[in-house]
Amino acid sequence: APSGHGGGFLIDCPKVLAQALTDKLSFYRLRAKVGIENLSDSLGVLAVWDGDVALKPDLTFADPRNTRLGLRILVPAALAQKAADLIGAELVDSSAYEAHRIAVGAPRGGLDFIYGDAFPHETNMDRLSGVDFDKGCYVGQEVVSRMQHRGTARTRTVRVLLDGPAPEPGSAITAGDKSVGTMGSAADHHGLALIRIDRASEALEAGAPLTAGGLSIRIAEPDELRTTPRQTVA
Repeated sequence: APSGHGGGFLIDCPKVLAQALTDKLSFYRLRAKVGIENLSDSLGVLAVWDGDVALKPDLTFADPRNTRLGLRILVPAALAQKAADLIGAELVDSSAYEAHRIAVGAPRGGLDFIYGDAFPHETNMDRLSGVDFDKGCYVGQEVVSRMQHRGTARTRTVRVLLDGPAPEPGSAITAGDKSVGTMGSAADHHGLALIRIDRASEALEAGAPLTAGGLSIRIAEPDELRTTPRQTVA
């Protein structure tokens, strides 16, 4: 989208995923006086980024993951264009949103990690407002808390740079004959990858190039791999 205007894209949430989330939240509702309903048949999510909007309709929320991701607006799919016109945004296709998401460094489930097969820290949920470390007990709290306070997360989603064609998602990332991670989604010479921090750090220190599917990749911010583990205190 041009500078000073919002870029909007209606995010299509898979209905099976929306229903799975509804079922999971309902399971943990217990005696709370809240209603949980799957509205994916009637509402979509309009992502708006890259500029100020003329006004904010009802059901407009800031994307909590990163300020560069802008706003989320709940709106029926049939009204997406009307909503875009109302806020002064250009309605763009999915490729523009995906390229922006990847450049910002926000992983997407099903593409950059497998649902139910990744720890929150591996998908950077601790950095993207996806975990509340001040709340009470929750499933998996002990492991997640230990990773947070001891700095024991060995695998992280990191941004990578591509000098040529993008490797296929799921391609193994190697340094010589050693596996260091898995390639995720990519667009416009930017990508996301699930990286073993220690192995990637060793490769960088040794000057060993990283490849995925035979294609060269580079870590966008190598210093992120060299963070000092946190120490526990009594």
